Amino acid sequence: MKLVRYGAKGHEKPGLIDKSGQLHDLSAHVKDLDGEACSPTSLTTLASLDTSKLPTVDGKPRYGAPVTGISKFVAIGLNYIDHARETGNPVPAEPVFFLKANTALSGPTDAVEKPRGSTKLDWEVEIAAIIGTRAKYVSETDALNHVAGYCVCNDISERNFQIERLGQWTKGKSHDTFGPVGPWLGTKDEIADVQKLSLWLDVNGKRRQTGSTSNMIFSMAKCVSYVSQFMTLLPGDILTTGTPPGVGTGMKPPTFLNVGDVVTLGIEGLGEQRQEIIAA
Repeated sequence: MKLVRYGAKGHEKPGLIDKSGQLHDLSAHVKDLDGEACSPTSLTTLASLDTSKLPTVDGKPRYGAPVTGISKFVAIGLNYIDHARETGNPVPAEPVFFLKANTALSGPTDAVEKPRGSTKLDWEVEIAAIIGTRAKYVSETDALNHVAGYCVCNDISERNFQIERLGQWTKGKSHDTFGPVGPWLGTKDEIADVQKLSLWLDVNGKRRQTGSTSNMIFSMAKCVSYVSQFMTLLPGDILTTGTPPGVGTGMKPPTFLNVGDVVTLGIEGLGEQRQEIIAA
């Protein structure tokens, strides 16, 4: 299934995109796409619905983040060898992770704010997992059984705040709008192999990132399992898993986003995003 939340910001409704691309309203069957809706029982119920009998939604409404009410937004860093190298970091021996503020969460086509004082605003296309069942001390073998599905994430980063402002990475990762997610939550049946998906990102129409999840240092299963050793992942939580090479800070000379720039990105089978940079 492709599950979405659509409508004006703060007033999103749950929806489902069928195989023809038609959007249907799910309000009669689920209040919203929160942690409870990501549970196996809820997903099984939604999958059993006859889409031909669901109300259709006309036009092209805004999509919000495909989940709401999350307890945490976790991100893996330096999870592609070439990205680690382009940023001058050693290849990690185990996953590096940090938290993004929940208030950074935004829709896939919402504008991205350039914070006040920002000088090094950067982009990162990533695949994210959305947790479906509570995960604590889960094995790598069992990890994906705790995942409801996957989505596109742009892990927007302010490198000056992140690296030079004497704080943890969270400082440069958590401004409002720094976590565009979606357009949809693709349940696991939509993805044949999460480790064989192409990723891409353009800035103002120029290709900056091209990659594949096959090149992740630590697999999706490893990332979920690893994080669960340190904190409990709850239904609805988002775990985004690192970016391939081609970020602005790795360019020669480094190149960053400015007001008016447009970023487009996507992942095979999980849709596309588009964001314009605006002033905060």
